[in-house]
Order: sequence, then C-alpha cells, then structure tokens
Amino acid sequence: MATTVLSGIGYDVHAFAEGRPLVLGGIEIPHAKGLAGHSDADVLIHAIADALLGTVGEADIGHHFPNTDESIRGIRSTEILTRVVEILAGKEARIVNVDATLIAEAPKIAPHLAKMRASLAACLRLPVTRVSVKATTNEGLGFVGRGEGIAAMAVASVAVIEEMLDPETAPPAPVPGL
Repeated sequence: MATTVLSGIGYDVHAFAEGRPLVLGGIEIPHAKGLAGHSDADVLIHAIADALLGTVGEADIGHHFPNTDESIRGIRSTEILTRVVEILAGKEARIVNVDATLIAEAPKIAPHLAKMRASLAACLRLPVTRVSVKATTNEGLGFVGRGEGIAAMAVASVAVIEEMLDPETAPPAPVPGL
C-alpha cells in the first residue's frame, strides 16, 4: 500500500477589539485587546484549520463553522480544531505536521510559543515536535504594522493510503523512478 502526502495552506486575519481576551494557539495571552470574531477569534488556529481542511479538499472553516450560526457564537477555536481533526480522521487522513506563523506588532509572542505549541499538539493529536509556530512583525506596514490586528498563515501535511483516496478526486500516482 502506497502512502500519499497531501498539503494545504491557510490564512486568517482578525482586527483587535476592546473587551475581549486575546487567544492565540489555544492559550490566553495578556494584552490590552483581544480579537474580534464570532468565535474566540484565535487567528492562529483558524489558519491551521483552513490548512488542514485544504489537505483533503474540504471547504474552509467559514463553511463548516459559519458566523451566521448562533449556536456556535463564542466557540473556542480549540473546539473548531478538534472537529477539523475529526473531519480528517473520517477521511482516513493522518496529520503529519503543521507549520504556522503569526504576524503581529504586539504583543510579543516569543514568550508564549512553547505553550501554544503544546496546546496545538494536544488538539492535533501530534507530538509537539511536529507543530511549529513562529512569529514575526510586519515591519510597521499595513493594518498589522499599524497595530490594528493580527494575521496568521499555516501549512499542513497529511498522509493518506492511496487506496483510501476517492478515485474521482485523487492525485495521480507518482511515476516510478522519478
């Protein structure tokens, strides 16, 4: 049985909002403002969830968790990520790794990276060594640079056994010897 590795990419952005906690990577970070959103607005988890959904050709989290659904208002993004992991498991896709980057002028992210990675690894059912979270600034440029919000991007890889792939949507098998 051959295994195929599939990749997906995700991106998300949220504006800062008064009176909300700042949640990134499933943990609360001390900051004067949180992020605006229908959920807890964890921009990092949203980018990771979209990357994972993309690996198996699923629609984005806005489709699976619409902001018009009042029953999920305020949902923790760790719950969203747990449900995305279940979607992948239902498609026989095993997460290989996740690599994500937060883009923010403030707060300083570095002191929280280890806790974020541990939180994400638990949700993803992965060893922490397979979860990378980095942080950078936008060098003062754009809405992120002006301190109006935070952006995140992520890449994810999953492994599937080729015979589990839907033949209508499966990528072609690699040519031997290439």
